Amino acid sequence: MADLTPTPDRPGLHVSKPSPAAPATASAVCHCGASATASGDDQVRALVEGYTANHGPAHNRQGR
Repeated sequence: MADLTPTPDRPGLHVSKPSPAAPATASAVCHCGASATASGDDQVRALVEGYTANHGPAHNRQGR
């Protein structure tokens, strides 16, 4: 399997949860240069919500 971790050359969001009992992990890199990582279900949920609202596709919305 290819490495799905986002990089400045390949921005995006990657979330992993290997099993229901394991904590989720996530990493995000935006084309604007912002990056973040999170570990634990609640922190990953917050990272995804923040990335979705403020980075990645949000940059394509009018007024951003």
